[in-house]
Amino acid sequence: MPGARRPAGEHLSDCSPPRVWPYGDYPTEFLGIDVTYRPLTMQSGVFLLASDFGSGVQRVSTGSTVLRRLIAGVILLSGATLLVVIVAASIGPFSVPFTHTASTLLDLIGIGESDANPTEQAIIQSIRLPRIFLAFIVGAGLGISGGIMQGLFRNSMADPGIIGVSSGGAAGAVLAIATGLSTVSTFFLPLFAFIGSAVSMAVVFVIASVSGRFSMATLLLGGIAVSSFLGALTTATIILTNDLNVQRQIIFWIAGGFDTARWESVQIAAPIIVVGSVITIFVARDLNLLLVSEDEARALGVRVTLVRNTLLVSASLITGAAVAFSGIIAFVGLVVPHVVRLLVGADHRVLLPLSALGGGLFLLVADTAARIVLSPAELRVGVLTALIGAPFFIYLLLRSKARLI
Repeated sequence: MPGARRPAGEHLSDCSPPRVWPYGDYPTEFLGIDVTYRPLTMQSGVFLLASDFGSGVQRVSTGSTVLRRLIAGVILLSGATLLVVIVAASIGPFSVPFTHTASTLLDLIGIGESDANPTEQAIIQSIRLPRIFLAFIVGAGLGISGGIMQGLFRNSMADPGIIGVSSGGAAGAVLAIATGLSTVSTFFLPLFAFIGSAVSMAVVFVIASVSGRFSMATLLLGGIAVSSFLGALTTATIILTNDLNVQRQIIFWIAGGFDTARWESVQIAAPIIVVGSVITIFVARDLNLLLVSEDEARALGVRVTLVRNTLLVSASLITGAAVAFSGIIAFVGLVVPHVVRLLVGADHRVLLPLSALGGGLFLLVADTAARIVLSPAELRVGVLTALIGAPFFIYLLLRSKARLI
C-alpha cells in the first residue's frame, strides 16, 4: 500500500508481488516518482536495495543487470565524448582538419605520428585541449555531485549548490577580484573561490549540527539561508564598486566559462574531483540503502552517519573545485542526473558513474557551442547551459506530472 513502511526484518524475497513505497516523504503527485524495493544480490543472505522511477512496470535489478547497464552506458557516453573532443579541438577561429586533430591526439598517447603542422599542434595541445579537459572534468564533477545531492535529499530537483557551496565560491571569487588579489597570481582567484566554498560548507554543517544532532532538513534550510546571505554580499559588492572593470570581471566570472583554462588548472582541479568521485562511487550501494530509511540501513550494517557525511563532504569539495575553476554553471548537476535516472533507473551504482560521464559530455558540448555560436565573440557557457537546461527541465517536470493525470 502506498505510504506503508516495510516491517523491520522482512525479507524482500517474501514480498510477492513487489511492494511500492513513495520516494522519501515527498508527494508523488509533485515528483512523479515511486521507489520499488527489490533484491540485487543474495550473497550471505543480505539483500541490497535499488530503486527505479515507477512507470507501472516492475523491474528487478540483479547484479548482472546493473553491470550490463553500467558497461553499456560507459561505452556509449565514452564514444560520444571522444567524437565531441575531436570536433571541439578542431573548430574555432583557426580551424584544424579533423584528420589532423585525430592524428595529433593519437600521437599524444604514443600511437603514430601527427599530420598537423607545428602551428596546428600548438593550438590543439596548448589552447584547446586544456579547455576541453577542464570542461569535461568540471561537468563530470557537477553531474556526480548532483546525483549525490538528489539521493541524499530524496529530491530529484536538488543540485550541487543546494547547501551553499556555489554561493560560497562566488563570494570568495568576488573578494579576490574586488581586493585586486586576482591580479597577483592567476591561481589566487580559484584559490579564494575554493576557500569560500569550503567555509560556506563548514558554516552550513555547523548550523545543521547546532542542536547536537545532525539534521538533513536543517542542512537544507541552512544552505538556503547561507546562499541568500552570500548572494546579497556579492550583489552589494557589484553595486558599491566604482571600478567598472572590476564589476565586469565579477559578472564575467559569475556567468561561468573556461576561457582561462590552462594545463595547471586541470592538474589542480582533476585530483580533487576524481578522488571525490571515486569515493562516492564506492559508497553508492550504501546510498541506495539510505533511500529506504536510516533505520533500515543501520539494520543492514550501514554506518549511516559516516556514509552520509562522506557523501556530503565529497560532493561539496567536488562542487567547490568545479566552481573555483569555472564560475557558476547552472543546471548541469540538476538536469543530467535527472535524465540519467529516467534512462537507467535510480540505482546509484549505475547512476553516479553515468551522471559523471553525462555531465562531462553535456558541459563539453555546451562549451564548444558557446565558443562558436557568436564567433569570433564568445558566449559564456553558464549562460548557455541555463538557456538549454531551464526549458528542458520544465519539460521534464511537465512530462512527469502528465503521467499522473
